[in-house]
Parts: sequence; C-alpha cells; structure tokens
Amino acid sequence: MCTYCKINDNNIALFDVKFVKQTGQITVKTVEITLEDNMKLTKYPQNPILKPNPDNDWEERCVLNPAVVYDESRNKFVMLYRAAGNDVRHQIKLGLAESDDGVHFTRMSEQAVFAGSHEEPDGGCVEDPRLVKIGDMYYLTYAARAYAPGRYWLEPYVEGVTKAPRYLDETDLLGDEVPYFAKENITVSYLAATKDFRVYKKFGRITEATVDDRDVYLFPEKVGDKYVMISRPKFRNAGVSMPSIWISFGDDLIEYGKPQLLMTGEQWWETQRIGGGTPPVKTDKGWFMLYHGVDDKGVYRVGAVLLDLNNPAKIVARTKDYIMEPDRDFELQGIYEGCVFPTGAVVKDGTLYVYYGCADMYIGLATCDFATLVDYLYNECKL
Repeated sequence: MCTYCKINDNNIALFDVKFVKQTGQITVKTVEITLEDNMKLTKYPQNPILKPNPDNDWEERCVLNPAVVYDESRNKFVMLYRAAGNDVRHQIKLGLAESDDGVHFTRMSEQAVFAGSHEEPDGGCVEDPRLVKIGDMYYLTYAARAYAPGRYWLEPYVEGVTKAPRYLDETDLLGDEVPYFAKENITVSYLAATKDFRVYKKFGRITEATVDDRDVYLFPEKVGDKYVMISRPKFRNAGVSMPSIWISFGDDLIEYGKPQLLMTGEQWWETQRIGGGTPPVKTDKGWFMLYHGVDDKGVYRVGAVLLDLNNPAKIVARTKDYIMEPDRDFELQGIYEGCVFPTGAVVKDGTLYVYYGCADMYIGLATCDFATLVDYLYNECKL
C-alpha cells in the first residue's frame, strides 16, 4: 500500500507500507520527492504568439525559430524570425517584430529585413537565427544553403542516405566543380552584425565549408580571453553515434580552434540527435542554455544545461527529463509534426522567456521563474 503526505509546497513524502502475513511484520519505507523533479516550462495559453501572415507573400507559409533579445536602449523585446512563403523555391528569409511585454509582438516591416541573394554563398536560404550582444553590436549567427531548399517537406528525405533538399531553376548557376557545400547544398553557418536590426554587415562563414553545421551561436562575452562558439557539426568518424553539441574557442569572432565534444544524447528522448537551442545566459551557478533532443520517432523536446563559468567545456548540470515537449495541435501538426525548437531566451525581471518554433510553422512562448529553474538544475541535476 502506498500513501503520501504534503511537507510543503515543493515536497511530498511517499510512504510504501508492506505487511507480511506469515510473520505479521510491517515495514514502512519513506521517500521524499521534490515536485520540481517534473519541472516543466509553462506555455503561454494564447500560443502561438506569431503566425504566418497571408498579406505578405514571403511569410504566408510559415514563421518559426526566432532569435529574441531585450534591447535595453529602447526597452523592447526584439525578434528576428525565420519565414517563408508558398513559392516553389521556399526562399527562407528573416522578418522583424518587436514587443513591449515579451508576449504581444508587432511586425516592424512589410519586407524581410535579412536575406541572401543569388550571387552570395548564403543565397539559398537564411534560417534559424541566434542573436547575442557583444560590446555595442548585436551579432547574428544563422544557417544557410547555397541553393534554395524547395518544398522539402514534400520530398522523401532520409538523413545520411538521400541528398539535402535543393531547388534549381534557370536563374541558378551550378557546375560540376563547385565547392562541396554548394554541390551537396549542405547547411553552413555564417556571422553578421547589426545595431538597429535593419542594417546588417555580413562577415562570412563561421563554420567549415565541408561540414554540415548549424545550431551555431556565440557566448555573449569572452571566457578566459577567448571567444566561445556552440555548434552541431555532422562530423564523420568522430566517436559519437549522432549529431551532437560541440564547443570551440577562438581569438577572433570568426576563427575558432578544433571543436571539442560538449555533450551527446543520453536519454530516451534524445536518441537520434541533440543540438544547441538558446544562446547562453550567465548566472552565478554557470552558463545556462537550452538544447533540443530528438527521439527515435523524430519528436523534438527541450532540455537545459549549466556549463562551468570559467571552463564552459565542462558541464555542471544537465536535465535528465525534458522540460518541454510538443503537446498542442499547432506543435503536433504542421510542416514538421511533433516539434518544439527553442532558439531565443530572454531573462527579464526574474522571468525566463523562451521562444520556440512549433512544427516548423508557428512561434510559441513558454516561461518560468528563472532562479527556480537554475536552482533546480544546480541542486537536482548536478553531474
């Protein structure tokens, strides 16, 4: 027989009572359980907070995977979001939205504010942005392809078996001896910068040209006099069985040393792959960041990790259970069904705002008390 009693708002005591009939012996086993062991982010009830816009052809099909920062100079939440229309190329661009409260966003331009063009190496698409402020500039990292992906969700695609999606027409220039990243149309990640989110300077490729690499973002400050970058390269023969999270250090914002394996999938909900989610937030207990894990059925969930303040290649704590999963209709049905994909995180007045893509079609918001989550990580999930 099992019963329980409440100790306080966060803890209960579970009593396992056993009676042995032959001997008349009664044993009682008591286990204290922290309710936060099942800690989850709280989704905004009116999600999604941003939907496709039928009035603009470049964003009428989907909006997703946003970068979000809080611009203290204007007291605004600023969002750069991935968007695409119904064109056969599925030309992916970035739109701009702003908010006073982090919940209700207003589009700030009828046109995309950031895009590639045919003559540029990122001309096929620019997607999954992340933003960090370093000094007086906001630095944007983004994944890109040389050629547009087309309507990839309609094509049979098996990673590692079939080629990456690609759409070509008479305007595209392609030859037999083009570089590998263009020939295979793999994703390579790039660096750009802005001060006002409307005018950008592109600095070029930040990852290797011969390795499919995305989910790339920077730390907001140097650590040990080094810039730090998180990435998810698809290395071959690297000693891991799946795409994983790697960390690199560099003396320059665009040049980094050999990546080091930071973490790979361990739990049942991250058996297919893991990747970095939101740029790190500095706390007194470590660098906090969210990541995504994908199970063997292709479902995306969210975990959290703390990295050592002075040596972020060392993991301090990591959630064993996910803290968010797809369970709403707009997360389970869409271009990619069963996906919550965190790419933006802002801490404001003690609240963590998490912005995430939903089924490759919408943008959602989830929140929690930031100190509670960090304490949970540090006290309950320490390695």
